[in-house]
Amino acid sequence: MNMSSLVRSGGANIMMPFILVYGFYIVVHGHLTPPGGGFQGGAVIATAVVLLMVAYSRAEVRASVSKNVLKNSETLGLLLFIGTALLALTAGLAFFGNWLLDAGTLFGTPVAFGINPPGDINTGGIIPVLNIAVGIEVLGAMGILLLAMLGGMKGDAE
Repeated sequence: MNMSSLVRSGGANIMMPFILVYGFYIVVHGHLTPPGGGFQGGAVIATAVVLLMVAYSRAEVRASVSKNVLKNSETLGLLLFIGTALLALTAGLAFFGNWLLDAGTLFGTPVAFGINPPGDINTGGIIPVLNIAVGIEVLGAMGILLLAMLGGMKGDAE
């Protein structure tokens, strides 16, 4: 292993946790901040796969990133999204009804009337749950696309 690949892989190992935490932050705070949400956060988290592709060889990336895990992530996100919508029907609401609204549980805190400058993460009803579902689904879909593009590359850069 030469010095440039050590620097590249070491930098990737340092940056990876920061990218994952920032992407998760964007997903969870999507209902509070304008540029946030499930798609944006999932795309940021998927950049971790791009970082792996840049820092390591094709064989190492294929060994560490499983296509099945990404497919399962995509399926889990979709099931969570649809399941959240269907749970509203069991609560006697319309499809996608906000069954967590004013429930006092996770994401169910009522919002006070007027301006809420600091923002409360525990508000939003089902919207944060849907953001998490979309983030999981986008991570899986973009990860699979990135692995497909990796498969089309010629040769291995060591």
